[in-house]
Amino acid sequence: METDLELALTLADHADRISLPRFGASDLIVQTKPDMSPVTDTDRAVEEALRALLASERPTDTVVGEEFGDDGGTGTRWILDPIDGTKNFIRGVPVWGTLIAVERDGELVVGVVTAPAMGRRWWAARGAGAYADGRPIRVSRVRALADAHLSHASFVSWERHGRGERFLGLARRVWRTRGFGDFWQHMLVAEGGVDVAVEPEVELWDLAPIQVIVEEAGGRFSDLSGTPRPDGGNAVTTNGLLHEEVLAALA
Repeated sequence: METDLELALTLADHADRISLPRFGASDLIVQTKPDMSPVTDTDRAVEEALRALLASERPTDTVVGEEFGDDGGTGTRWILDPIDGTKNFIRGVPVWGTLIAVERDGELVVGVVTAPAMGRRWWAARGAGAYADGRPIRVSRVRALADAHLSHASFVSWERHGRGERFLGLARRVWRTRGFGDFWQHMLVAEGGVDVAVEPEVELWDLAPIQVIVEEAGGRFSDLSGTPRPDGGNAVTTNGLLHEEVLAALA
């Protein structure tokens, strides 16, 4: 039987084979979900395919995914985001990917992020380090906010959550800001290209693999209260050295 990481990477290969040929397709079907976010036929096709593969390979495991919900149950759980960055996928922007995490008895143990249109893939397993395209990665050693590179979600989302001025205050203190957004900003933190990434509104499946990868790369992951959980509704990833100062700025 494949290990959790091996199977997660197999799932990532399977997802890429479905999603990449549909990127830029003229017959893409786009619908609006009740929360007003878009979903495509490819989002659903990827999740359906990954669920089918897991049902075959790990019939006793459970699955929670963005498009088809939570199977329920305890033990080993697979957390799936079939396409993170659906708006990018629809508009022809290559920053989108499939996110896969494994949770055992409440602890996240494996994370995989595959971004086929970018030709990139990141993964990590607890105690085994973090990797990008086969090479080990580590967070930066920047110690001062004045020297830090900050990535962020949309400014409007910070305003909507009553933290617009707090966010702007943080942005004014750093060396550089860029809104890379979605999974990529957190992978840049894990690689050391960005020192801080913050999001005020995000879901479990957006964050579960990110937590494993950032932490295994030597960084720190938490919600805005400082709790290291992927289901807190928001997220801060840093190189660890800047984390407390960032939390204080956004509190």
